Amino acid sequence: MGNIDIYCGNGRGKTTLAIGKGIQASTQEKSVIIIQFLKGKERKELDFLENMETRDIKVFRFEKMDACYEDLTQEEKEEENINILNGVNFARKVVVTQECDFLILDEVLGLLDTGIISIDVLTEILKQRNDSMDIIMTGRECPEELKEFADTITELTTIYTREP
Repeated sequence: MGNIDIYCGNGRGKTTLAIGKGIQASTQEKSVIIIQFLKGKERKELDFLENMETRDIKVFRFEKMDACYEDLTQEEKEEENINILNGVNFARKVVVTQECDFLILDEVLGLLDTGIISIDVLTEILKQRNDSMDIIMTGRECPEELKEFADTITELTTIYTREP
């Protein structure tokens, strides 16, 4: 039986934790799809996956701008919203067709914060999940409405950062 896990909070490491779980799943011969949101198309943190000897992990980014979403102008954000919605629709298709065993929706909770999608859109995707599929969602804030879907919610908090 698959789980729905949420990694949230203001601390660093949510994506890293999710990717680690994805790599672990791939070593158990599970197929993994990672869909990243709000990070721009040139985010390099997952490029190492392309060099690994696994074909069971696929990474998708639908954004066209190089910069992170928060750094875009309002006009660029409006253009990028269309690309991001394509990514959300792809996530829906992956869930409905059971295209993988393990799905990571990196920074999908940020889409709620920015108003790009509503909570209803996300919960509708989760309702279509087959019980065998694992899903991990990341982002800063976890809305109350997602708690009924989650098996585990982990909040990462930074308690100290050394000044350079």
